[in-house]
Amino acid sequence: MIVRSITSEVLSVGSIDWDRPMFDELVPLPDGTTYNSYLVKGAAKTALIDTVHPDKTGDLLDSLRRAGVRSLDYVVSNHAEQDHSGSIPAVLDLFPDAQVVTNSRCKGLLGDALGLPSEKILEVGDGDTLPLGGKTLRFLLMPWVHWPDTMVTYLEEDRILFSCDFMGSHLATSELFVTDEAKVREAAKRYYAEIMMPFRGMVQKHLERLRGLDIGIIAPSHGPIYPRPGFILDAYAEWVSDQVKPEVVIPYVSMYESTARMVTYLAAQLVEHGFGVRTFNLIRADLGEVAAALVDASTIVLASPTVLGGPHPGIVGGTFLINALKPKAKFVSFVGSYGWGGTAVEQLKKMLAGLKAEFLPPVLVKGAPKENDYKLLDSLVAALCLRHEMGTENAGADVRKGSAATAGT
Repeated sequence: MIVRSITSEVLSVGSIDWDRPMFDELVPLPDGTTYNSYLVKGAAKTALIDTVHPDKTGDLLDSLRRAGVRSLDYVVSNHAEQDHSGSIPAVLDLFPDAQVVTNSRCKGLLGDALGLPSEKILEVGDGDTLPLGGKTLRFLLMPWVHWPDTMVTYLEEDRILFSCDFMGSHLATSELFVTDEAKVREAAKRYYAEIMMPFRGMVQKHLERLRGLDIGIIAPSHGPIYPRPGFILDAYAEWVSDQVKPEVVIPYVSMYESTARMVTYLAAQLVEHGFGVRTFNLIRADLGEVAAALVDASTIVLASPTVLGGPHPGIVGGTFLINALKPKAKFVSFVGSYGWGGTAVEQLKKMLAGLKAEFLPPVLVKGAPKENDYKLLDSLVAALCLRHEMGTENAGADVRKGSAATAGT
């Protein structure tokens, strides 16, 4: 129940969720989150920009009462996912004359999820405006950032962009505006990795479109508000670019330490050759951290023991996630241990059909790694060094292509 002023006519009336551990029962939230809702008061009309998660409906309604809202004309729904739209029915119950303002795709999704009747919805198109009396809302459709229905709302007179999920962060904080840019950058990068990275090309396109707007403030649906919008716009430009860094992400599982020994050795050799390295034991890793590490990395090395002829289930889950996130990595390889044989590499390669990367020869060992096996890991490091000396701009062969030089059979 926190009401705070962004300007004299624009209020933040959303909710802080300090203790939420998971988002969509999928994404860990080490720092909680916020559900941001914004009230815009014009001389003639009043609009609410997005609502909050259904669990926090009471907070939103109390905030509207505390803000002295006696009538509401519009509820703008930038995106139908229920952490933004879930309180719309309750708001309409309190303000039955209000109209929901959204685009055609979102209109259908709101009907499906919330049962909103079509006659309650005012449909807008790309570039349409809505006058409030001295305040003008302009709507820009930005599909696939990160749903097909997403749009953003721009308050022309105050130069405020209500960006919905775009450029948000899962960060519960009492600060309305960003003060610690380094901390927020890390939270925003993780957020980008988890939900925006699969749509990098579309995000890149829409980001360029925003460069043409005169933006003074960016007010996202999650996390603090950006009073210096260039900070987050520049960060996104880096993340969505095709450029990668000489960083290697190694998600792994090890049952009897054979694979773990290979990972430890490989990581040390990569560091000695100037690579940045992040290793993640997928049995206990925070998948949000894994996703964030993938944003800039040039290389992914999956490491797994063989279980019943295939990869460990923990690696299977991690590989599914990597393929779904579609990071811009240029190189992929596999290392691991087996007892009598199997098709772990072949299965993992098929699971990575969504990546555009060069597959480097894997290193598989029978049992515990031996001297010759470590030499094969040295060869993998040498191959990566060579690729980076040549530059990564020519990489990008289908990950399903490539030879498989292994130790053992």
